[in-house]
Amino acid sequence: MAIVIARTLTVYFALLLTMRLMGKRQLGEMELSEFVVAALIADLASHPLQDMGIPLLNGLVPIAVLFCCEVLIAGLSMRCIRLRTLFFGKPSLLIVKGEINQTEMRRNRFTTDELLQELRSQGVIDIASIEYAILETDGKLNLIPFPAERPVTAAQLELPTQDGGYPHIVVSEGRVLEANLKHLGLDLAWLREELKQNGLEQNDVYLMTADEKQNVYLARKEETA
Repeated sequence: MAIVIARTLTVYFALLLTMRLMGKRQLGEMELSEFVVAALIADLASHPLQDMGIPLLNGLVPIAVLFCCEVLIAGLSMRCIRLRTLFFGKPSLLIVKGEINQTEMRRNRFTTDELLQELRSQGVIDIASIEYAILETDGKLNLIPFPAERPVTAAQLELPTQDGGYPHIVVSEGRVLEANLKHLGLDLAWLREELKQNGLEQNDVYLMTADEKQNVYLARKEETA
């Protein structure tokens, strides 16, 4: 039993390290080569765990080789546009100026039902309101409405705006994050005063955030039965 646990933990941390080193981009969006690597890694990792007679290195070495291949391909594709197109393909325009590009639809084997479903999922029901619909290399459909259909911004209305910056968590489930307080130029005395004004103790706070303008959001802990 101890051997099984040790082998499982070794494979788990090896996979965790490999996926972490591949970077956030690979975790956020799966390109073709990355999908192949992920599928192979999942299969290779399972064999040493299912059969105790298989040496552990027989699973770890192929994983390391696949990781090196993925890093090499990612590095080369950053430097060579043709290689990037070869491995990852290129975006396709499925809608251009409100008209469906039927050639690209057929080339990508994208049905009208799938297109309408994607549009509905993004709150669009009128194809004519879309200037461009781009099918990205990771399979995601991005929509660019005509200028008249886009949300109005404060800059277009010439309205003054205030930006307090990114809100940082200063209290999480009753725990004070002093590093975030220091980053904002605040201290525990400011925090205690802010909580006092809201009639709260530190342990009563589920979430508290603050930005550079000292705009505060407070969420009280719910009482447990």
